[in-house]
Order: sequence, then C-alpha cells, then structure tokens
Amino acid sequence: MLEIKNLTVAYNDIPVFADVAVSFNRGKITGIIGPNGAGKSTLIKAILGLVKSQSGTADYNGEPLKHFQKQIAYVEQRKDLDLTFPVDVFTLVQTGTYGHLGLFRNPGKKEKQASQAALVQVGLEDFATRQIGNLSGGQLQRVFVARAIVQQADIIILDEPFVGIDLQSETAIMKILKQWRDAGKTIIVVHHDLNKVSRYFDDLVVMNHGIIDYGPVQQVYNARNIERAFSADLSSVLFTEKEVAR
Repeated sequence: MLEIKNLTVAYNDIPVFADVAVSFNRGKITGIIGPNGAGKSTLIKAILGLVKSQSGTADYNGEPLKHFQKQIAYVEQRKDLDLTFPVDVFTLVQTGTYGHLGLFRNPGKKEKQASQAALVQVGLEDFATRQIGNLSGGQLQRVFVARAIVQQADIIILDEPFVGIDLQSETAIMKILKQWRDAGKTIIVVHHDLNKVSRYFDDLVVMNHGIIDYGPVQQVYNARNIERAFSADLSSVLFTEKEVAR
C-alpha cells in the first residue's frame, strides 16, 4: 500500500491543500478526479518529491517512498515535456532500463530486446527512430507506457494520460494498465473524463483542494461527491444521464 499522511502543500504561502491523508492499494487502478486547479497534479508531484511540501509523509509498504524510486514509473502531462529534446522513440524507451544497470554500464542486448518488445506491445515498433516531437499525443503516451514496461516498476503514476489522444491509443493504454493491475501493481491515474470513471477505475479519489472522498468506485463515485467537488449542475447531469441509460 502507498499511504499518504498529513500532506500539506502551499504556493506563496497560499495552501493548495492541507493535512491530506489518502491510500492507494496494490492490484488496483485508482483514478484521481477533481476540477481544474483542484490540486490533483500537485498531489502527485508532492508524493514524488517533485514539489516541496510543508508537512506530511509518503510510505510504501510501511517504509518511506523515497527508498523505492527505482520502482516508480511517472508519466507527466504532455504539456510539461520538452518535445524538442533530440531523442528518438527507441532511446527514450531504453532509458527505462537504466535503473536496473550497474554503475557505468550501458544497455546491452537484453535491454535492447526488452525495449523492442515493449514497442511491439504498444504497437509502435515502426516508430523506433522517430524523434519524440514528431509523434501524436497518443503515440507519445504509448511511448512512455513502453518505457514503464521495461522499467518493471511496481508503482505507475500517469498524469492526465488521455488528454488529446486518439481512441486507439487510449484503448491500448487501458489494456496495459489492466494487465499491470492483474499483476499486483499500484496504478494511479489523474483523470478528466467523468463519463469513463466507472469503466476505467477500481478505486477513486475525489478532490478539490483536499480529499473529499476516496475508496472503491462504487462507493465514492456518487452524486453527492461530484456536487461537492464540481457543482450541483454537473452532478445532476451525470447521474440523471446514468439513470436514463439504465
């Protein structure tokens, strides 16, 4: 279990959230939802130590998460990436093997074969030599999933992976996420499309400058929590449509 306790983050002395406590379970795909500016990405970055927190701890199986850096695969939002960096698809995927190499060792035959196999798994074997800036949004997300495959991480965190991507890529990524879930990995996905919450996630975190609720999707994804996080109007639309669909 990845357990967060008493996490507080502030920018320029203005709190984003305070004393957050939430747990993420192994063998589950956990979605994080909330309106724009709710602190979803900040929560992820604070857990990973990428932004400074004023207080709080992040533990994995009872030990500080910082001891498990090699076991974490993090896919940040596309808008935060430097797509002009001169690296091709195969080389980027291969960087996922670096954590398993000894000091001053370069990737060998085994690592190259694993990288090629990962590209085949995400359907991008024909894009190996393409510079990452020349990929579509969906192709780029699949490349980062391929890197996570060769990394063999136990914790996979994706920040808005489905924004601006094609349905084929979204379907391919979800298939791999479910395979990781079935293998007992901890998977966390910051997500925006509320219509797919019930289909995509096992557990759910609803937040808006703090945790409103978290737990199994069937318990947490309800009209009351959506109203508290977003608005009464959105809650009414979502759950009225759901009842009509039934």
